[in-house]
Amino acid sequence: MNTALKVARTDADERRAYYERIKPLHLTPLWESLHALVPREPQTPCVPAIWHYDEIRPLLMESADLITAEEAVRRVLVLENPAIPGRSSITQSIYAGLQLIMPGEVAPSHRHVQSALRFIVDGKGAYTTVGGERTTMHPGDFIITPSWAWHDHGNEGIEGVTEPVVWLDGLDIPMLRFFDAGFAENDDSKVQHVARPEGHSLARFGHNMVPVRHDHASSTSPIFNYPYARSREALAQLQKQEAPDAWLGHKLRYINPLTGGSPMPTIATQLQLLPAGFAGQSHRATDGTVYSVVEGRGTARIGNERFAFGPRDTFVVPSWAPLALEATDECVLFSFSDRPVQQAMGILRERFD
Repeated sequence: MNTALKVARTDADERRAYYERIKPLHLTPLWESLHALVPREPQTPCVPAIWHYDEIRPLLMESADLITAEEAVRRVLVLENPAIPGRSSITQSIYAGLQLIMPGEVAPSHRHVQSALRFIVDGKGAYTTVGGERTTMHPGDFIITPSWAWHDHGNEGIEGVTEPVVWLDGLDIPMLRFFDAGFAENDDSKVQHVARPEGHSLARFGHNMVPVRHDHASSTSPIFNYPYARSREALAQLQKQEAPDAWLGHKLRYINPLTGGSPMPTIATQLQLLPAGFAGQSHRATDGTVYSVVEGRGTARIGNERFAFGPRDTFVVPSWAPLALEATDECVLFSFSDRPVQQAMGILRERFD
């Protein structure tokens, strides 16, 4: 054995022995893990994935025969990232699930520190009540449940029609789990007393004007239902007036009208329109993003994988994964991510190739 090899083996043995001696003191050498802790580029355990609604809907309906909304508290099938099973997370920081409420059911009132969004996927006529104000759900509506706000859901139907209603839940559960800061509380009554007329918050804050005397001190938007009809019209007008962005098509972000920032302190939300035949260029960002397809069909090329999507499908783009979107026909996509947190920390990075 040559001298250099012998010295190297001796050094390795001495290091291993040293590591074993410091282990009982709960010490570990940084130099053995530095490159993994501070990589040259973001490294996520999450992988791209898609959930086709046509496959999931029968399973959701089956769950209604197994458990009531009241017994379950929230009847939800969690969308787990395939690479991190058992963690109830679609990315490292975001939770997503599809929630079902059947006609005549009530999901009882409770509150939690976690902030939540509801994006209505299928059916109409259900309602949610948040902090004493009720709103009726329609497909494509983006609805917010602020942190520590009482909320309940029910399905009474609309205009004499009752049908199952499904929405996509998005919450910051993994973030609060990281901080060990989660609290929840059940209400004394199943449903809240409705104290304000439907549309009250939208009337006060939804027209680029703010009441001179208002008492909204929360970091969450005072609007808790952003109706799809209004958002879709904004995209349509934008499409008429300018060419699509080469990467994003026509993309708008929802805002808090009081600040111009994200409607939720921990979750950003956007809506984008891809014209028929759109072939987007590749881009990437550090905020892993969840997409819900509202209208149309197309393809998401995520890294080296291609995912064909259609209405009501959900797919996830992990942090720093290259994404290129293509539209077979005109598409509308809703998306959400942890972007506000990354922006507040000054760590958000984007690249448009």
